[in-house]
Amino acid sequence: MGAGSDEELMARAGELAESARLVTPPNPWVGCVLVRDGEVVGRGATGPYPAGPHAEVAALRDAGDRARGATAYVTLEPCDHHGNTPPCSEALVDAGVARVVVALEDPDARVAGAGLARLRAAGIDVSVGTGADAVRWSLAPYLHQRATGRAFALVKTAMSLDGRTAAADGSSQWITGIEARADAHRLRAESQAVVVGPGTALADRPRLTVREVDARLDRQPLRVLLDSRGRVPATGPLFDATLAPTLVMTTDAAPDAAVDAWQAAGAKVETVAPGADGRGVDLVGVLTRLARSHAVLQAMIEGGSRLHGAFADEHLADRIVAYVAPVLLGARALPAFGGSGPESLAAATRWQLRDVTALGADVRLTFERLADETEAA
Repeated sequence: MGAGSDEELMARAGELAESARLVTPPNPWVGCVLVRDGEVVGRGATGPYPAGPHAEVAALRDAGDRARGATAYVTLEPCDHHGNTPPCSEALVDAGVARVVVALEDPDARVAGAGLARLRAAGIDVSVGTGADAVRWSLAPYLHQRATGRAFALVKTAMSLDGRTAAADGSSQWITGIEARADAHRLRAESQAVVVGPGTALADRPRLTVREVDARLDRQPLRVLLDSRGRVPATGPLFDATLAPTLVMTTDAAPDAAVDAWQAAGAKVETVAPGADGRGVDLVGVLTRLARSHAVLQAMIEGGSRLHGAFADEHLADRIVAYVAPVLLGARALPAFGGSGPESLAAATRWQLRDVTALGADVRLTFERLADETEAA
């Protein structure tokens, strides 16, 4: 019996990639499976950043001499440049691999087809596209960041059945149960930054650290406070540098005393432009700065109603994960998305449901925007 079809073997490579997701950023998480004579002879996943071996090299080491004449199944185009590690395309050529099956071309300007070209120039049979949809979903933060220059914005919210995130008295802990909260911590672990606004920082005094995750995590995500006017004092867990690093993104409107206090507490402070309406901060600028200056692939937006609404109104939410609890909070409660919203149903952004998962008494709904946001229902 053979090792499996191209699709099945690429799915195995995808599983290997996911196993490395927490340790590779800002590098992409990639998986590789080597098959010769119907037998899997090598497996590999990208090693920890910065100097861990790439998936292809790990798989070649696993296979040894059995790599010659083998087929390599790789979730992302092999790199063709010298960075922290040598080019993977060169390693595959030197190992004598006969065929390479790739799910996606790498949009990074340093690769962008060059790896595939080198393999083909060496006489290796190359095909692209097997298992592309699943890999594109998994690698969406990396692909988006490389293509747009902005961090991928994953908006996470916990809400009631009627779409409310806090009761009329402002209480919000805990709408969802233990299982949902643990799952949300996994999303934090997969993110390189966690972003909140001043309202959430003042009301909840959050830690914004990863907890309850049964996996190796070498570093906590960067905690990012968006506070344009210096409302949040430099106290509490958010400014405890022993827990995790904190970055405050503010504007010129913030008082010098607030900036000085943030910095004295150990936080890094960066100034960005104000929002287009003169309120808050420029969210495009925030996502761009996180990507370019802080190597963030995925920013998890855990703000309150106003911040979530702002990301939705500006079409900057790339994925929405909603944990829905079996409770009704009524019209006086705070909505999960407090933006101004569209003028009409025809102008509303359309989202595609990608996953439904039961977590105890709650349910997790995962959405992504449709390619054509104006598409009619």
